[in-house]
Amino acid sequence: MKALASLPFLLLALLMTGCSERDRPLDSPVRFEGGVYGSFYQVTIADPLTQGEARELEEGILEVLEAVDVSMSIYIEDSELSVFNQAPLDEWQPLSDELMEVLAISQAVAEKSDGAFDPTVGGLVNLWSFGAEARPREVPDEASLAERLQVVGFDAVTLDLAAMQASRTRDVQVDLGGVAKGHAVDRVAAFLDREGIKHYLVNLGGDLIARGYRNAREAGDDEAERWRIGIEAPLDDRQEAQYVLPIGDVSLATSGDYRNYFVEAGQRFSHTIDPRSGRPIDHRLASVSVLHPSNAWADAWATALMVLGDEAGMALALEQDLKVMMIVRDGDEWQSRVSPAFVAYFGESLVEELGLEAEFDSPQMESTGVIDDA
Repeated sequence: MKALASLPFLLLALLMTGCSERDRPLDSPVRFEGGVYGSFYQVTIADPLTQGEARELEEGILEVLEAVDVSMSIYIEDSELSVFNQAPLDEWQPLSDELMEVLAISQAVAEKSDGAFDPTVGGLVNLWSFGAEARPREVPDEASLAERLQVVGFDAVTLDLAAMQASRTRDVQVDLGGVAKGHAVDRVAAFLDREGIKHYLVNLGGDLIARGYRNAREAGDDEAERWRIGIEAPLDDRQEAQYVLPIGDVSLATSGDYRNYFVEAGQRFSHTIDPRSGRPIDHRLASVSVLHPSNAWADAWATALMVLGDEAGMALALEQDLKVMMIVRDGDEWQSRVSPAFVAYFGESLVEELGLEAEFDSPQMESTGVIDDA
């Protein structure tokens, strides 16, 4: 009887212990990380959090990432995008708000880049062994290349934004690999915003968005420090930051050709496919980073500019007033070119602090800063 009488008190003690553990404050910053989309995710939060709050946030982040995957992955047979790709031609398919949003961004960037960005390139990506098809990494034959190139073009996808539906007029395979990861970054950021988190950095495989400060101080405090982001040097054998940039309340996406590629007969074939030629890009541009309020837009623009190359890509960046840094190969070395919007965002003092110098060719080209690496 004595043991039974003490049981309620034991349960109460356990509950109190559990509550106190859940309410235990954690050291700042708190970081969540793991694998996702064949890459990684890393979310760092500088707001004060308890253990219970952190657990709930991590669960919410994973739910967001899974929802984007279920909607937009080409590797999941019954994902919303896969079902759309398999649907009959010329028939309207109702789609989620999120998928319609990403398709609308894709359409806009495809039009503004004259097809340098085109998510209907999925069939070509598969043909070159970089997609969902289990193909050996080898150069495809010309006949197969011509056949798949013939159907590519975002004009084959019709969007009805008012009714939230879309259709395909040709048998294109929509692949949102150049924009969906950026959308996932935006979705995670939106979730954290709804939860009242004010200071965070979201990183999905190098696509980033930052809010507030890394030391969680309010704006105006002399000790407030922005999040610091590394722009990698275009090295095949290691990851090394070439520049470190302070960012806050903005997103950044980078597209490069030095991570995913294969070599055949001594020639290097990048995973970035030019939708206009159907072939991997082959030019001096090694990487391009774009800053934008939305990471989905930054992701799509980075892909488009990467396809265009440094000259045509910078011309489009100027036209669209994009904040852009390009790393361009120059023999065994490289140069970094930045747009005027980039310089305006970071300020000339930071450019000088980084040991970089902007060069302008003419009054009309004051927007094209050419920055030589030290």
